[in-house]
Amino acid sequence: MSAEATNPAMPGPVTPAAPRRRGRPRLDLRRLGRAALMGPATRDRLPDAIGHVAEAHRGHYPDADLEPLRRAWVLAESSHRGQMRKSGEPYITHPLAVTLILAQLGAETTTLTASLLHDTVEDTDVTLDQVRTEFGDDVCYLVDGVTKLEKVDYGAAAEPETFRKMLVATGNDVRVMSIKLADRLHNMRTLGVMRPEKQARIAKVTRDVLIPLAERLGVQALKTELEDLVFAILHPEEYSQVQKLIAANAVGGGDPLEGTADDVRSVLREAGIAAEVLIRPRHFVSVHRVHRKRGEMRAADFGRLLVLVNEDADCYGVLGELHTCFTPVVSEFKDFIAVPKFNLYQSLHTAVARPDGEVAEVLIRTYQMHKVAEAGVVALRNPYAPPSEEQSDAGGDSPSDVAVEGERADPTRPGWLSRLLDWQEAAPDPDTFWSTLREDLAQDREIAVFRPDGGTLGLPAGASCVDAAYAQYGEDAHACIGARVNGRLATLSTVLLDGDTVQLLMGQDAASGPSREWLDHARTPGARIAIRRWLTTHPTPASAPATPEKTAPAPQPQATDFPRPAAANAVVDREGASVRLAGCCTPVPPDDVTAFAVRGGVVTVHRVECPAVARMKEVGRAEVGVRWGDSAECRVTLIAESFGRAHLLADLTEAIALEGVEIMSATVEPPSQQRVRHTYTLQLPDAAHLPGLMRAMRAVPGVYDVSRAQHPAAANS
Repeated sequence: MSAEATNPAMPGPVTPAAPRRRGRPRLDLRRLGRAALMGPATRDRLPDAIGHVAEAHRGHYPDADLEPLRRAWVLAESSHRGQMRKSGEPYITHPLAVTLILAQLGAETTTLTASLLHDTVEDTDVTLDQVRTEFGDDVCYLVDGVTKLEKVDYGAAAEPETFRKMLVATGNDVRVMSIKLADRLHNMRTLGVMRPEKQARIAKVTRDVLIPLAERLGVQALKTELEDLVFAILHPEEYSQVQKLIAANAVGGGDPLEGTADDVRSVLREAGIAAEVLIRPRHFVSVHRVHRKRGEMRAADFGRLLVLVNEDADCYGVLGELHTCFTPVVSEFKDFIAVPKFNLYQSLHTAVARPDGEVAEVLIRTYQMHKVAEAGVVALRNPYAPPSEEQSDAGGDSPSDVAVEGERADPTRPGWLSRLLDWQEAAPDPDTFWSTLREDLAQDREIAVFRPDGGTLGLPAGASCVDAAYAQYGEDAHACIGARVNGRLATLSTVLLDGDTVQLLMGQDAASGPSREWLDHARTPGARIAIRRWLTTHPTPASAPATPEKTAPAPQPQATDFPRPAAANAVVDREGASVRLAGCCTPVPPDDVTAFAVRGGVVTVHRVECPAVARMKEVGRAEVGVRWGDSAECRVTLIAESFGRAHLLADLTEAIALEGVEIMSATVEPPSQQRVRHTYTLQLPDAAHLPGLMRAMRAVPGVYDVSRAQHPAAANS
């Protein structure tokens, strides 16, 4: 996709030389990319030029059919023949190097085929119809997705628009992004031919967008190398310092981690746990971070131990043995197996100290976890299709090998990527899109909160009820008036924690909308963009329902009281007694009730669950038998809780009157923390009207709950 390249004879950025890793040797992709053979390909054998690609691919898929790769190479090489990169190399070395990167990560055959062809439609006479005819719909779709990103003009507005298109393409198939990331990595490796200012501009975009996206997709192998390349360009002095630190450590004698690794191997061998213990050197940026955090570097700080096992249970077995036989550094323990990161990463992190005081950081994971940790979604093969025969033969049960019927199997799609796709459509201009994209990608942790219906909302850490409202309802969240968090009333500014249950309270006033204060509590781009757009189209200050408006100046509770009539529909087993319904619980038919005799020959009737009943029994008052008579008329006290707004009292009164209910008394308390409490004593013509009355009151905009009165009352009332 890019003609950026470097002439080895020309000066350029210092390419980070990764510290030597033990274990399986790593191919030098840069050397192979430049040294690819350009010999003609025959139809009966695989071209020598892609032999390294085939070798890497067969390492992950031993029985893979290489014929599509052969045909893709023939088409790509013939189409790009004569085209040169700025370095003077044949252009075909670029798609070849990109494909080799993906092959080593474990990409499946379709992705590799599309990678070889990813520049043909854009830069040659090859058409999408030709790709579709020769390679099928999947390869055509991926090539088209990468082609739609167009050549990147690194101008201020063009770059955001390019990545907007990239997100749209990625949303339909993450393999498009995999190809783009590998494409950017190879271009970053060969960036020395560019002017220094252009190198810096490309490096900044890579730092701000591509590296966070690689992190989101879990492709750590690409992310860490991109970080080092960007570090070398943007911070050459610090990079040089890190180079010197690594070089000084290398000549300082043996690696102290070797001794720790041998001790760990012995401990696990004695425990009967089959494990591979490797030393994993830190990359340049990681060394730089440790140096800034700790100051003087210890020899063991330049690497970490990696313990690989076969089963999940073995991970915890290894952890137990290490914490038993060494001194654990408790503050360094993290369990990303029980609670995986949002990018699929799973591993146990710990640190242990040897008797000589040397501390070693240890990562513990299964081989499958390690594969996903390095390659992320690339290691999940085609995340949108059930396993093919090729995948089944290759073995290994990745998290997305088996798709749930009717659902995408890609575990990244429902979360952060879905949110990015939603708000990128709403972003009004490239600058807003660019700034919100960078802010969203800066979030490195995600939480899950539950809806009352059992569904979940994925949100960034630090998100509030405002964010939850827009995540669940989109722009309909403008009418949100509050929330209950874990069953308790909460303001929209409440910060949510992982595992919280959130019930959002929605008003019915079509004219309501968010206040400017909501922006202070919104953490997600979708919420901020929607709120700003509403405020722009509704500039008047009247659009702030979250700020309570006093329905009337009421420094003290206001009430109108009427004498309580006798409850003729309650019949007690005491001749000549005056019967009265208790004001503390206002029983109505068909409530289960009991009665007690009080002073003056009066019998009060209570609901059986009323707190006053227990107190009556405690003081020795005898219960009196009671039953409901034929009369259906009753009196009840209801409490309406609401968010303050203008005309709320009038609307509630109107709703009660429309139900044919008489208001005997009303009390409105002053607003407190954006909430208003109304207490009504009501005379109902029929107790059967009570459920409908309560529903009508709850339907009034701003009212979030209506309940029967349940408050303490004197025992002799």
